[in-house]
Amino acid sequence: MRVKICGITNFQDAIQAIEAGADALGFVFYRKSPRYIKPADAKKIIEKLPPFIGRVGLFVNEGIDTIDTISTYCDLTLCQIHFDVDAEGLDMIGSKAMPVIRAKEAKDILQYKNRYRLVDVYCEEYGGSGKRLNLKWFDGIDCSKIILAGGLTAENLSEVKKYNFYGVDVSSGVERIKGKKDYEKVTRFIHNAKSL
Repeated sequence: MRVKICGITNFQDAIQAIEAGADALGFVFYRKSPRYIKPADAKKIIEKLPPFIGRVGLFVNEGIDTIDTISTYCDLTLCQIHFDVDAEGLDMIGSKAMPVIRAKEAKDILQYKNRYRLVDVYCEEYGGSGKRLNLKWFDGIDCSKIILAGGLTAENLSEVKKYNFYGVDVSSGVERIKGKKDYEKVTRFIHNAKSL
């Protein structure tokens, strides 16, 4: 199972996550988030990363031009789109873009069913709330293109095994404080995810 560690704000957290086996790192370009990072600071971290690591930018209510500009500037491999946009809007983004479904009810997870997508629990703020989705919503659903987020920890990962998600995304579940990762939690989370 692929693992993304989101909310990276410093190089030490980035490199420790990679050493622990992370497939991708997430950078939050949403100013209201406690995990917000300026594009210039993200670029400095990304420039020092080893090859073959996914570099994902998280965007909330941004215009296509802004998303593309930051994506190119920071050399992102993927843009995570945390606001309502239709398939045509996603395709207009020059960079590779992935929709995020903030699910309020079971039927929400069927949006974009032919695309890779991240499914998180709905909350007023965007991401990193620590709230969990009802896993029963995924019973009988093809989860091979879904990255699951929302309230995941090393301790509860075993509950998602049977669904065969493409990957998992974690932020608050591996933090010491908001915006700073706990290396032991990161290591245990990645180990448990890769053991599924």
